[in-house]
Amino acid sequence: MVMSNMPNQSLPDYSLSPEQVPLVGSLALDDTERSRLKAQIAEKLEAQGAALIAHYYVDGDIQDLAEQTGGFVSDSLEMARFGRDHKAENLVVAGVRFMGETAKILSPEKRVFMPTLQAECSLDLGCPPEDFAQFIQAHPDHTVVVYANTSAKVKAQADWVVTSSCALEIVASLKAKGEKILWAPDKHLGAYIQSQTQADMLLWSGACVVHEEFKAKALTDLQRVYPDAGVLVHPESPASVIEIADAVGSTSAIIRAAKELPNETFIVATDRGIFHKLRRENPGKTFIEAPTAGDGATCRSCAHCPWMAMNELRNLDRLLTDASYRAGNEIHVEPKLGLRAKMPLDRMLAFQA
Repeated sequence: MVMSNMPNQSLPDYSLSPEQVPLVGSLALDDTERSRLKAQIAEKLEAQGAALIAHYYVDGDIQDLAEQTGGFVSDSLEMARFGRDHKAENLVVAGVRFMGETAKILSPEKRVFMPTLQAECSLDLGCPPEDFAQFIQAHPDHTVVVYANTSAKVKAQADWVVTSSCALEIVASLKAKGEKILWAPDKHLGAYIQSQTQADMLLWSGACVVHEEFKAKALTDLQRVYPDAGVLVHPESPASVIEIADAVGSTSAIIRAAKELPNETFIVATDRGIFHKLRRENPGKTFIEAPTAGDGATCRSCAHCPWMAMNELRNLDRLLTDASYRAGNEIHVEPKLGLRAKMPLDRMLAFQA
């Protein structure tokens, strides 16, 4: 019998409340200061033999710097894989903490730094390792599958780690073997995978503060204004939003869909940081943010992760300049924990090979 695609009703709601989400001011730099910082950072990266690896959701200037200096811009798994395969002994990861941890797990011999370790992830924060361990213990007959957006301590408890680009295939393969799945942390992504695979899944009750705020009604209202627009949706969004989509997928899949679909205009339901890459690669197309709103027409993220927004030119420059600051923003993963967390990551990489 296939389980309901709702989160396990015995769990509390692990979605973050508005007061748990930081307020982050915008980066206010004039063009002269921006250009000076970018040139200075590029010089320091080269002098220190460091590779800058950035996520699609961070500031566009940092994405540009990564590509211009021989680094990389991608989604979380490809960031870690690039860091593992790059010759640099020092990796600077511009994203959120679990991305830095994943890079360190796959490259334990390298030093991994971040512009700020305060850059967390609502899904990671919404899956406390101790609570998750109790959930596993309550369901010992389930295969544990966790999303990449989790801490090293949660990954170390898993049988599989997946990303939004490979989760469907991996869960489908586990279902074909008759395995029951315990899924964490994103309830919306888990529900989407369950609906597509009909796998027997128990879902953790976390959610992304960005994607959970996209609203189906507001999206359909916007479609009336732009009737020819394609709708691109990340599967961490609610089911009612996913149902409207012309394409559902990871950040990389959304970027591919924008190139491949014939539409000239797209409404995009994911973090607005992706618009930098979308517009650069599709200069003749128009991209519109899907609406977000919470209670009282407010929002926790307003379509941009506040933790991703903590990655900015000033703290990246400080990281490369100030040895004390750099030491305080280095990623450390205890070796035994790293080895255990690497096992489900390696399993995923082998599946994809």
